[in-house]
Amino acid sequence: MTIRRAASLALAGVWALGLGHAGQSLAQTARPPSQITVSNARAAALTQLEIATTGDQPRLVAKLARPLAPGKSIALKLNRPAGCSYYVLARFDDAVEADSEGMDFCRDKVLRLTD
Repeated sequence: MTIRRAASLALAGVWALGLGHAGQSLAQTARPPSQITVSNARAAALTQLEIATTGDQPRLVAKLARPLAPGKSIALKLNRPAGCSYYVLARFDDAVEADSEGMDFCRDKVLRLTD
């Protein structure tokens, strides 16, 4: 297993376990969000972040404009969001890359990136 793959698996698991408000029901927030908060809890700067819709014809809905320093957060507007499920790709300045498909932004509006 490569370091990149191991980091991807670790980050994907953290994303799935460490996001948002577990007590909210999907029925209460079934609308696509207009923005999400990205929080970089890693020791490395986040250099690239892309969020796209899932499905047969994915469409980019948000992109990080400039690097996000460790310990910092930023709100990203989603351009014409569609549905609740999104694909997320993150790259850090320490050569770690992580991706996750099926992130539910209707339920979890905070994307917390950790080791």
